[in-house]
Amino acid sequence: MFMQETPGSASKIALLEAENALLRSQVSGMALVLAENASLKRRVLELEQMVRDLAKSVEQLSVRKTSENSSIPPSSDPNRKNRSLRPKSDLKSGGQTGHKGTTLKMTDTPDHIVPLVPSYCSVCASQLDSNASILTERRQVLDIPPIHLEVTEYRAYEVVCSCGHHQRADFPQGVKSHVQYGPNITSIAVYHNVYQYVAFKRLRDFFLHICHTPISIGTLENMIKRTADKARPVWEGFRQSLENTTGSVGSDETGAKVNGNKHWVWVWQTAFITFLVASSSRGADVIQQWFPKGFPFATICSDRWGPQLKTIAKGRQLCLAHLLRDLEFLIQSEKTIWASQFKEILAQAIKLKQLNPVYSQNHPETLFLEQKLDALLLEEIPDPTALKTFTMKKSMTKWRDALFPFLYDPLVSFDNNASERSIRNLKVKLKVSGQFKSAQNEYCILRSVIDTTIKNGQSVFEAIAAIIHLPSPPKAAV
Repeated sequence: MFMQETPGSASKIALLEAENALLRSQVSGMALVLAENASLKRRVLELEQMVRDLAKSVEQLSVRKTSENSSIPPSSDPNRKNRSLRPKSDLKSGGQTGHKGTTLKMTDTPDHIVPLVPSYCSVCASQLDSNASILTERRQVLDIPPIHLEVTEYRAYEVVCSCGHHQRADFPQGVKSHVQYGPNITSIAVYHNVYQYVAFKRLRDFFLHICHTPISIGTLENMIKRTADKARPVWEGFRQSLENTTGSVGSDETGAKVNGNKHWVWVWQTAFITFLVASSSRGADVIQQWFPKGFPFATICSDRWGPQLKTIAKGRQLCLAHLLRDLEFLIQSEKTIWASQFKEILAQAIKLKQLNPVYSQNHPETLFLEQKLDALLLEEIPDPTALKTFTMKKSMTKWRDALFPFLYDPLVSFDNNASERSIRNLKVKLKVSGQFKSAQNEYCILRSVIDTTIKNGQSVFEAIAAIIHLPSPPKAAV
């Protein structure tokens, strides 16, 4: 039996079929929409992560290196303020209880005595008898008389011997010219220029206006050079002593301008010796030139500069002061837990050294610290953006054995501050003089002698004077 189509049913069927076709097309496109939606979500997540990474990078870059978190000098700190490095104290200002003060003392043998005897009475104006005067009080004035040049003339005479030979007297050693400056003037020039950082122009003015002695800058430079030539064998002796030393040797280097060009001054030092060298290179060739055998009997302490780490030595100690500043920068910039934990371990090791100068290899506290360090070096750094922390971890793993030798040797320090102090004088001189013209090698020789003299508790001026009185070396030896 067939159903009879009602009027308008054909149009409804056509409409339903059109709607059905539209729905089928929409359903078929839904999968494409869902796929596009999922792709967009992934892209949004990627962009969000990128934004987080960029924000962290910007934050890391915003942390500037200062003298507190790196090895740059305090003078380079941004917005640097002059502030005292002395910690706050509860003590009152001035001399403390029990402190022994010093004051000028009178001498019993004055050079000049000026009697002050009244000649008349201030009340009745009567004349007084000076023979009846009684000493009631003494006062002394200590002063330096005006400096004037003292000239010593040597006259060489000749005597004719009975054999007919004309015997002529010899001049004293060092008296070579018709007119020349004596050893005291040279000692003062070297003392003020090399030790007290007085530049040649100001030193010339000092001699002219204070000593009433006109000396040219060229003559002053020659005085420095001649004294350095005489001190060179002593300086070379320092190098040989360092090469054979036992215990600990510190080493460092710093930049120095020479005639507008970048040079480097190197230092190797112990508690009793300082040896300075000037070079146009900062590479390992300098170490090879001066210490080809290295330090086979000593532990060398330095920072992480590559050539220093390649130096031949019995042992090696990294400067923990440098490491602590580097770790502080990582903590501020990358905020990694690993850097904070490593800094804490180093601080604990330093505290142990301050409590006891030396420990045995199986001491429980050092064993615990060694194990704690080994475990930390095995940990992974989860933050992929902490690239500097990862580099630090890799470096510390490589130089693991150079971190704690100071705990087991009383002669080894945990820092290299002594080396930095040895080359800090150079920076002071450059602040005053600006740069070297040509006498950088002479400065290093003389400054090595001066610093070694100070370390051994001797007088700097007397040491300089002793060198000046040495005979001049042959020209071939200079």
